[in-house]
Amino acid sequence: MQTTLSAEYQNTPDGTAAEAILRKCVHCGFCTATCPTYQLLGDELDGPRGRIYLIKQVLEGQTPTRSTQMHLDRCLTCRNCETTCPSGVDYGHLIDIGRKLVDAKVPRPLPEKALRWALKEGLPSPLFGPAMKLGQLVRPLLPAALKTKVPPWQDAGFWPTRAHARQVLVLAGCAQPAMGPNINSATARVLDAAGIQTLVAPKAGCCGAVKFHLNDQDGGRAEMRANIDAWWPFIAPASGPGVEAIVMNASGCGVTVKDYGHILQDDPVYAARAARVSELTQDLSELLPTLVAALRDKVAAAGQPALVFHPPCTLQHGQKLRGGVEKHLSELGFSIRIADQESHLCCGSAGTYSVLNPELSYQLRDRKLTNLQAKSAEVIISANIGCITHLQSGTPTPVRHWVEVLDAALDREVRATFS
Repeated sequence: MQTTLSAEYQNTPDGTAAEAILRKCVHCGFCTATCPTYQLLGDELDGPRGRIYLIKQVLEGQTPTRSTQMHLDRCLTCRNCETTCPSGVDYGHLIDIGRKLVDAKVPRPLPEKALRWALKEGLPSPLFGPAMKLGQLVRPLLPAALKTKVPPWQDAGFWPTRAHARQVLVLAGCAQPAMGPNINSATARVLDAAGIQTLVAPKAGCCGAVKFHLNDQDGGRAEMRANIDAWWPFIAPASGPGVEAIVMNASGCGVTVKDYGHILQDDPVYAARAARVSELTQDLSELLPTLVAALRDKVAAAGQPALVFHPPCTLQHGQKLRGGVEKHLSELGFSIRIADQESHLCCGSAGTYSVLNPELSYQLRDRKLTNLQAKSAEVIISANIGCITHLQSGTPTPVRHWVEVLDAALDREVRATFS
């Protein structure tokens, strides 16, 4: 795609990066076939190719409008188009740039601005946990629309305390400890059973994705730098080898932390450390080959419920990790499948998307559940707290993280070591 940047964006970091991405696009249209919003709306401007044209027009000097902003806002950033694109267009980074440039020129209405501010400041806040607990206490009294955002209280269970030579870091996260605390402790128990010790850096907080994708990119970068500072003593201690990996059990966080090296590449203080953090970061599913070998005789999968797996977009498209969860849980004896239809499509959660674009989000959720439940599974599993909560809001079928199912299948002798 030929581009002629306006003087405003020539030789700027955003202009240079965006132009390099745009020049890869051959406007073939393959991406529209796998774009969830194009599937629902059938509007060229609500597909990747159309949004790429809108961003190109802004970079070439055309004044963006509220309509431009709306079409970019409707993007789920699922990155399915990247999986489909034969030219390797880096759409995820381009949409971040486009939204930033458009928001700088198009003011938002006050209610919309207030909601976005509340999300970006509220979700990563230390007050989110107490607020969620309060919501869980009065959950039966909440209106239906709000009740779907407040999952029932969950017991986190034991956190193992045994020391192991193999050590990994886990990011507790901002929403997950309040909404699904058992996911983190189940991760620690499964890794402990496999001879791996799970560490949590007390000062590590939100991965930065919430603020970054709500166009507070400076705020997101500040959270990323804070995490790097919190993790660095574990990565490069004064003595000893340091942790072998930073393990992410929320794929939405994982795809962001793997991108720290790119996002902070021009930071003179943090660029090298950010690159090292990205290099060390692994999704929990990437440890499964090791876990299968270590847990084969410690898991009682017989009698466990039939599973259907929803691979989050941040796992299969963002991190390009496909097939591992199904393959390795099957090796441990679980009955697990994926949906026959549209397993590649987004469930509609997409971080804060379900709050900002509820109509489209719930259409995608219901479409996804129809395809998942066609398998008549007893439990739906996924790998991201946002997807899990969103899907659970539309079905009585239990929706859990796959590591919780694996943890529950550990035999009694193994589980006795946690108490």
